[in-house]
Amino acid sequence: MKSPRLLKPRFVFAILLAFILVISLVNSASANVRLQGGGDLPFYARTDPPLPHTTEWGAIIFYRPPDCIPPDFNLLSFFDPAAFACQPYTTDGFAIWKNGPETDPAPVQSKLFGLGAVPVWFVSWPALEGATADGVLTIGELESLSPLIGSASFYEETLHPSGGNHPSMIESVARGTLADGRSFEMITNSTDAKIGVDTRIFFK
Repeated sequence: MKSPRLLKPRFVFAILLAFILVISLVNSASANVRLQGGGDLPFYARTDPPLPHTTEWGAIIFYRPPDCIPPDFNLLSFFDPAAFACQPYTTDGFAIWKNGPETDPAPVQSKLFGLGAVPVWFVSWPALEGATADGVLTIGELESLSPLIGSASFYEETLHPSGGNHPSMIESVARGTLADGRSFEMITNSTDAKIGVDTRIFFK
């Protein structure tokens, strides 16, 4: 009776290589695409309604310097291709896409981190609510509301844009100082931006 023949090493190596290749293709097909960079986005500030607010204060977080925002731009429109020219960025981060920005309307998740001095303006909420009632808010209108000017030394934001049956979700934390020397902390949390954003603002 003949003993079973052993597989040649070259044949075994070929089988292993084919198996690894198949596994790699399966994993790459199902993997998300992560793209570094969060500052180079076409908006100036987090101004897409509903704005984060308490009963007393509304807040505007700027991803770019407020002084380079065009005076006639409606901040409530949020997106503006001209925003790419407004620099330097105040945040950076990354975005995770299912396939990539060439084919997907929005990322699965984006993460932003402050670069050390993120402008945050606090405005009387009744005044800000009145100013935005007509659907238009320019940087000049915002300045006329006498905002408390702040600078966040720490800022972190996590956003899950809406898609299909999934509502949008946003969480952010900002900590820093006001121009008058006081410190501030703001925490926002929303599981559905269409309903509103739960906001807590503290001045010390």
